[in-house]
Amino acid sequence: MAGNKSYTIVEYFGGDDGYRCGYCKNQTGNFSHGMWTHTMTVQDYQDLIDRGWRRSGKYVYKPIMNKTCCPQYTIRCHALKFQPSKSHKKILKKMSKFISKGELPKGQEDGEPMESVCEDAGPREHGKICHSDLKCAVVTDLQKEAAECPTITDAQKKDEADAAPTGSETSRKDPVCVPDGRTTAAAPKPGTGADASRPPCRKAKDLRKERRLQKEQTRQLADGASPIVSPTPTTPAQTNQPKPLEDFMTKSLPENSSHGLEVRLVPVSFEDPQFTASYEQSAALYACYQMSVHGDDPSECSESEFRRFLCDSPLEAEYSPDGPEVGYGSFHQQYWLDGRIVAVGVIDILPTCVSSVYLYYHPDFASLSLGSYSALREILFTRQLQKQSPKLSYYYLGFYIHSCPKMRYKGQYRPSDLLCPETFAWVPIERCLPQLENSRYARFNQDPDAGDSRLLKDIALVLVLYRRTVMPYGVYARKRKGSSDEAEVQQYAGLVGQDCAERILLYRA
Repeated sequence: MAGNKSYTIVEYFGGDDGYRCGYCKNQTGNFSHGMWTHTMTVQDYQDLIDRGWRRSGKYVYKPIMNKTCCPQYTIRCHALKFQPSKSHKKILKKMSKFISKGELPKGQEDGEPMESVCEDAGPREHGKICHSDLKCAVVTDLQKEAAECPTITDAQKKDEADAAPTGSETSRKDPVCVPDGRTTAAAPKPGTGADASRPPCRKAKDLRKERRLQKEQTRQLADGASPIVSPTPTTPAQTNQPKPLEDFMTKSLPENSSHGLEVRLVPVSFEDPQFTASYEQSAALYACYQMSVHGDDPSECSESEFRRFLCDSPLEAEYSPDGPEVGYGSFHQQYWLDGRIVAVGVIDILPTCVSSVYLYYHPDFASLSLGSYSALREILFTRQLQKQSPKLSYYYLGFYIHSCPKMRYKGQYRPSDLLCPETFAWVPIERCLPQLENSRYARFNQDPDAGDSRLLKDIALVLVLYRRTVMPYGVYARKRKGSSDEAEVQQYAGLVGQDCAERILLYRA
């Protein structure tokens, strides 16, 4: 391979075998395609997640949407247009109160569920396929990396750990559990709607202010003084301007606050001094979280598992003149409380988005709703990055799973879009939800003639890596007369799309 050009190198394997679903517990109903990535550029990963892929460590997978038991739709939030809901404001105020007064809320209201429903959610056998005899000069010790090929259990655990649909955060459309195991929806009370003959409702504080002005005018008239001219009553549009997220996050705290919270962005690199200095503390926090929240055995959350899942990223650190100052790649957003790490949000910074990967935190602070709080922090961070790189304006929350009520909380970060599984067009979530109420799988694009505009029609153009040489698949097929992998390559090309198929190197043994 000549030159210093960066390539994405993958090994692809299909999704013919079903495995256990962590959401509905179906033993063989979960289906997905998978790729083991030895190295990956941020642009290639951006294009892949915009076609429904998602990474767990170096393993990248894409659910087979019309076949899997619990379809997982990629969801993104328009960070610049985001407005916090009442429940979001409540969480921010709760955190502010804790920092300023030291009052830790009791219980777990509005918090993340403490149990995981994703104990065994990944393909069991794909590790065998990863032991390829790669001898490419640009990849270091690939056989060792391939032997550590993970399952997607961890990525789904992230989704469940962040699910916070309790209390005021619960969707009103979610079913209500009843003792006999059935579900029933709460019946709405009958009503006649707003009375058009009456004036619109106004805030109580506006009415009180108006009454005070009237009393002052009456008093001044009685004293013979010139009355104060009452200002024009403010309209609801004037008084109800919502505060931006920044106002809630940057709210000033008293100098004698009980706690100090600092959020540090650390590149995932053992060459970075901040990352190496905090590595042991971060790994210990991960183990504490996994054992307490997910009930993992200590062997399942060892230092090597932590490194494999949350530190070994295929993404290469990249910098661009029109990109953010911190660059692109994988990062840990560490939450330091009074000098110790209490939570870590794992994120990827990509050309057009910040993508959430995982969150782990100290169980003692579960009542602070750290899953939701970190998401709000990451949305704010996306907005800050957009000022440096205008096209970076979205926050990806992973997958939205409507068939799993615990996962519907992601739809509360509005405005947001879901990815159409057939045309890969983004559709506002409001238009998608009615379809998902009727069917687990849905095509969101309503144009019956629309298709996949980035589908590669000629697989001869797929780039492959064969014997340390980059070549189009057409050339490879001629070299390997009688090759029987055409169907597999055709499937791979359809899943990754034209752009990635013509850039990513598909390893061939």
